[in-house]
Amino acid sequence: MTVLQNTLYVTTSEAYLRLEGETVCVMIEDQKRLQVPLHHLSAFVLFDHVMLSPALLGRCAEDGRSVVWLNRSGKFSARLEGPVSGNILLRQAQFRAAEDGAQTLRIARAVVAGKLRNSRQVLMRGARETDDGDEKEALVRTAKLIANQVRKIPLAEDLDTLRGLEGDAARLYFEALPKVMKPQARAEFPFDCRNRRPPRDRFNALISFLYALVLSDCRAALETVGLDPQLGFLHAVRPGRPALALDLLEEFRAPLADRLALTLINRGQLQAGDFDEREGGAVLLNDKGRKTVIAAYQTRKQEEITHPVLKQTLPVGLLPHWQARLLARYLRQDVAHYVPYLYR
Repeated sequence: MTVLQNTLYVTTSEAYLRLEGETVCVMIEDQKRLQVPLHHLSAFVLFDHVMLSPALLGRCAEDGRSVVWLNRSGKFSARLEGPVSGNILLRQAQFRAAEDGAQTLRIARAVVAGKLRNSRQVLMRGARETDDGDEKEALVRTAKLIANQVRKIPLAEDLDTLRGLEGDAARLYFEALPKVMKPQARAEFPFDCRNRRPPRDRFNALISFLYALVLSDCRAALETVGLDPQLGFLHAVRPGRPALALDLLEEFRAPLADRLALTLINRGQLQAGDFDEREGGAVLLNDKGRKTVIAAYQTRKQEEITHPVLKQTLPVGLLPHWQARLLARYLRQDVAHYVPYLYR
């Protein structure tokens, strides 16, 4: 159980949260393990089989507090929402843009350009940090290939072509990413390709978990601004799929999730004992590992950076909110272009 930035994370399976007056109590095996004033909390993120009392659920819905359930691997399971809020005019603009093929392609191009450029930056940073000449050369070479894909983005005339460019660049990126890992860590974190549902190795399990955390923040950011997280531009719309949140996630996969995963591994903060192997070959973070990752993620969110577009200093945790605002400005036609977040 961790309270960070007004969000209560509960990772202990079978925990039960109840409301006592204006206080949230976390009960484990009928023992009170944590007590937090309700007004200190703006969101709950619950893993595995964590339950809330009807009274607490009702207050969260009434007050507009976010409650998100994730499974053991960090995959989204459910979300509690109160009355729909937000500017209806903004949502109308979003729906008009989604029905306009040229607008959809323009936004999707920006999202993919941001994703590929940020992926390239992670590889270039790895090239600067390695002492191995051959690996440095390989990382720089892959970064150049990804840069070539970025230059092709304005020429993509439809979403399928654009997604093909993204897929090719992602394959190159993940093939090179193990070289950003310190050699002594590679035995415990072997990685040769991206796999999921379920992840088959520790590195895939780690980044899948981090992607789920960032996705939850992206969805909350879009809802706060007043956008519909279900209606995306790059990702196809499907029932129950937060397509726009997935679009926004693309910009943050490399700089927030992948880079943090590599930092945890290279600093020895995660080891093989922080993961469990399941029947069928699935690999998942265990309770200890999840707590380590959540704490590191929240620490990262509190670090301050200068936003490349706004030229303002802000916490990393607010980046999804500012990108959601920039997208809203574009949809309202307050600005001429949507500029994705660019990692430095």
